[in-house]
Amino acid sequence: MKLTKYTDYAMRLMIYLGSRPSGLSSIREISDTFSVSQNHMMKVVQDLANAEFLESVRGRNGGIRLARPTNEINLGALLRHTEGLTDLIDCHGCRIAPACALPSVLSEATAAFVAVFDKYTLADLVGKRSALGELLGFGSLPALKGSGGRT
Repeated sequence: MKLTKYTDYAMRLMIYLGSRPSGLSSIREISDTFSVSQNHMMKVVQDLANAEFLESVRGRNGGIRLARPTNEINLGALLRHTEGLTDLIDCHGCRIAPACALPSVLSEATAAFVAVFDKYTLADLVGKRSALGELLGFGSLPALKGSGGRT
């Protein structure tokens, strides 16, 4: 299964925000960090804010941040949201659909794939916070205590 660019951008965005020490981030800084169009990132941010994965603060000193602590953001839930995970193939109108077992096999495979993501939270992805911070340009960061904070 290949994930969409949209999910790729969403995961990068969440890792960025989960690795950040605290405070608000701008779409521009995240877009620049990952060399992604600001328009694309804006769409992802708006969608994840509407789904309550992110909080968006408007105004001159506004920005975005995680809506919940990293250990409360399940990767399976994020994946289901960004991918939609509907039928992988469209069997409507197919001649063999009434007797074919392929849709049930694909459904089972998708469920198994997502089940792996269900085992993890954003906290698991940002466990090496200091190393991520260095790579993302935050500098050396102190370790999170219990991943209970918003970062």
